[in-house]
Amino acid sequence: MLLLGACGTETATRTAAQASQGPGAAATASLGWGTMQPSGVTGARLTDDGRTLVLDTRVPSGGGRACVRDLEAKVTESAPRTVRVQITFSSPSMDRASGCTEESPATTRVRLPEPLGRRTLVVDNGVQFTADGAGPPALRLCGEAGCRPPATGCTAASYEQALRAADAPRHTYRNAEHCDGRWLVLDFTWRTGPACAGSSEPGCDAHLGDRWFFRAQESGWQPVAHGRAGGCAAVHRVEPAFPAALCAPLAPLSG
Repeated sequence: MLLLGACGTETATRTAAQASQGPGAAATASLGWGTMQPSGVTGARLTDDGRTLVLDTRVPSGGGRACVRDLEAKVTESAPRTVRVQITFSSPSMDRASGCTEESPATTRVRLPEPLGRRTLVVDNGVQFTADGAGPPALRLCGEAGCRPPATGCTAASYEQALRAADAPRHTYRNAEHCDGRWLVLDFTWRTGPACAGSSEPGCDAHLGDRWFFRAQESGWQPVAHGRAGGCAAVHRVEPAFPAALCAPLAPLSG
């Protein structure tokens, strides 16, 4: 009886608190709240001491009720070259009935164990920021190639950047590169058959291929044209300055 009385008192207290918060509070409390991470981190900056990190992010909103609780950032690693931070919050947004189907900007902050300096900041295992090349107090958002991308040139790392710029499918294989430092041709293929490595069954070696032409920019290789035909026709229609020495010997792609 005492246990039931205690539960009844707790429920009554909670209900009274919800009523004081407005008509949507009880409905919000009945939803399933779960811990999650934001869909994106849009900015980062340091305060004057160089140790307090302010992070701009996006969190669930909508429904005319509270959609986020306990938004916080925590340092998960402070290493010689990187600092890792994780942002978490609680929300009922996985339940569509909550009405939390939109997003709004939000800010959270965390104090670092020591100044960030020249180390790379990694937020939620993906988004990277650096103070290098940034205008204080803001940090610079890094690209897919990292905060210090390889110089544009005839190198394997630079070719990988070119594939990303061309939005090549995952698990793409480079077949040939024709490069002079300012211009580049990449031939590449990707598997389309079933996963049956080492088998001679029909379809196991099925693949598709493409050819892209690039111009060197400070930010990396920039796509200018693509086509499977041989020679220079595909690229010269778009960029007549592309050197014939790189494209004239090209044979048509097969497959």
